[in-house]
Amino acid sequence: MKRPYAYIAGTGRGVPSKVLRNSDFASLGLETDDEWITSRTGIRERHIGTDTENLTWMSVKAARQAMSRAGVSAGELDLIVLGTVSPDHLLPSTAVEVQAALGAGRAAAFDLVAACSGYVYGITVAENMIQAGSAETVLVIGGEKLSSIVNWKDRSTCVLFGDGAGACVLRRSRSGAKGILSTYMRSDGNLARLLWRPAGGGASPATEAAIADGSYWIHMAGREVFKHAVRSMSEAYDRALDLAKITSSQVDLLIPHQANLRIIEATAKHAGLGMERVFVNVDRYGNTSAGSIAIALDEAIEQGRVKEGMTVALVAFGAGFTWGSVVVRF
Repeated sequence: MKRPYAYIAGTGRGVPSKVLRNSDFASLGLETDDEWITSRTGIRERHIGTDTENLTWMSVKAARQAMSRAGVSAGELDLIVLGTVSPDHLLPSTAVEVQAALGAGRAAAFDLVAACSGYVYGITVAENMIQAGSAETVLVIGGEKLSSIVNWKDRSTCVLFGDGAGACVLRRSRSGAKGILSTYMRSDGNLARLLWRPAGGGASPATEAAIADGSYWIHMAGREVFKHAVRSMSEAYDRALDLAKITSSQVDLLIPHQANLRIIEATAKHAGLGMERVFVNVDRYGNTSAGSIAIALDEAIEQGRVKEGMTVALVAFGAGFTWGSVVVRF
């Protein structure tokens, strides 16, 4: 088992106050109900941001909480990495807007686009920067305002997603007692169009026609995504454990991407873990993409599910396709 180069010094989350319950979709004119959504996804409600509760607002709220718990000031941050597919603006990055709001004047800052794997990818980048000696203290954020890019007339997608952000502060490890034991990342661009936004970028700019025909919004081939998600998250879990030189019996808690309860259960089954060793909050947040694991980790720590000495596996899968995992000893 390699010596940890970085450890998670503090976590936080920032979510909008508005809660949209399954029963509320009827008022939007959708032909769906609580039983239909819950039985297929495990989702009962999700948070939806207002105009003022944008990604920067959520990210800053999460960051300040994580920094406070880590005992870190804005001036100590060397780097800010923000995973998202729903930035407040395409130019500049939301990360620099967060940097300005925090007053982290000496930190480099950039967005990382890896969809639901964004937080896991961000931790991996941060750990490698620390290992290379380029940073001592890094703020990693995963967050989304997906309510701004879903089609609210499409029940196959809009019921799945929610808004929120989570953050953690990574610091250089001074001992081998705790920290990141392994990371693993993969992607497959050949499958990109199973989960994507056809319009809205440089290749197909946002136009009235794109909004009208639905190409501006998220499109997903649900069954295919489900199949690849289970397979890829299982692979990521196995590979991260191999790299950490531990077995599944040594994992105290699995925190998978919170997209769908069935995917979570299938991943846990592959890992040989009972659901009592798996953290689930998809019922209260829906799929917050890059915010998913970040929010779940903060809640797990707050609820006492993660304690000193425990080993935790974070496993993600997202559009791209991207997937990855992180094993951490707390």
